[in-house]
Amino acid sequence: MSKPPKHPFLDHCHRALEDIRGQGRYRTFTPLARQADQFPLYHWELDGVPREVLVWSSNDYLAMGCSDIVIDAACEAARAHGAGAGGTRNISGSSPLHDALEAELADLHGKPAALLFNSGFVSNQAALSAILGSLPNWIVFSDAKNHASMIAGIKGARGVTCHVFRHNDMAHLRELLAAAPPHAPKLIAFESVYSMDADIAPLDQLCDLAEAYGAMTYLDEVHAVGMYGAHGGGVSEAMGVAHRIDVIEGTLAKGFGTHGGYITGETALVDYVRSTAPGFIFSTALPPMITGAALASVRHLKADGSRRAKLFERSATLIAKLDAAGLPRMATSSHIVPLRIGEAALCREVSQRLLVEHGMYATPINYPTVPRGGERLRFTPTPLHTDAMMDRLVEALDAVLPAQLRQRAAA
Repeated sequence: MSKPPKHPFLDHCHRALEDIRGQGRYRTFTPLARQADQFPLYHWELDGVPREVLVWSSNDYLAMGCSDIVIDAACEAARAHGAGAGGTRNISGSSPLHDALEAELADLHGKPAALLFNSGFVSNQAALSAILGSLPNWIVFSDAKNHASMIAGIKGARGVTCHVFRHNDMAHLRELLAAAPPHAPKLIAFESVYSMDADIAPLDQLCDLAEAYGAMTYLDEVHAVGMYGAHGGGVSEAMGVAHRIDVIEGTLAKGFGTHGGYITGETALVDYVRSTAPGFIFSTALPPMITGAALASVRHLKADGSRRAKLFERSATLIAKLDAAGLPRMATSSHIVPLRIGEAALCREVSQRLLVEHGMYATPINYPTVPRGGERLRFTPTPLHTDAMMDRLVEALDAVLPAQLRQRAAA
């Protein structure tokens, strides 16, 4: 009996992967064992030999994932409720911890209601698709550098017209709004901190335009919650505009150090998403141990701003050290510190040399996450990165970066 022919999709996979490899942007994962009591130090095996690695690209921005406050809460919830939720929120998966966390998040952003999702990606995709599927003829105005999850949510709703405005360009957004039919339902989607470019959106101006043209506002605060504002409510809290924004979305997986995503807003809006979004309805609820850990983290950071203050001091210190060394740092107005490389293969090479030769991990950021020619390393110093660690990083970068990159920085 002859073998069936190979499916053409597999041939496509091989060709596409070879093309990706040829462009120098093939993704590989480095298995790093985080040491909770030594963060930001991890363990990594090279040729069977364990090595200590200093990690510079963690999204656990405040090191809350390694805090005893959070770990103890996770262990307590696991012992009390078990490892998993046991069902969707509608089928035995809701616990008092879920209700308490949603109430805490709503209060954090000054909103009447909140809804938990299994990740920040899912919260954006599910919420935007549900909102934009509610009425005919929605018009969306989306920042050019919005996250893939927001784009997926917008594309997932049928019959939506989407206009992409130039990144943080309020004049362009105003032009697009002015040209839109005045009575069509409108929504402006944007982030606060854009993690790849490390800049911050003008939230007050976005709110002004939304109010002038009758548009809803949808804000992704993923890279800001826990870190900005007096209580960790994000840039919208820091700028005093949270009350002007219709939907504030966030994550529990970065500043709060755990896992999951959420939206906050008016009760009817949140209830509508809860009642209609398949990404919420048909997903098993967050495990109680994760929910308990997140609840402890949110409560702690709302009351104690010391980690926030230390984060920004550490970021400023790293920026000063990179600049003093003449390294090609990109401009930043946030806690994230990007270093321009400008070529995919070189970016991967620099990242690999930092790891193998110097025991430091910094993720190479290549296309399609950033435009071709914009390849970079992205450093996220935490409150636990010391001056000595930063000095080691500067020395390592000076050793592995080509001379022309340093000369470009000096120019």
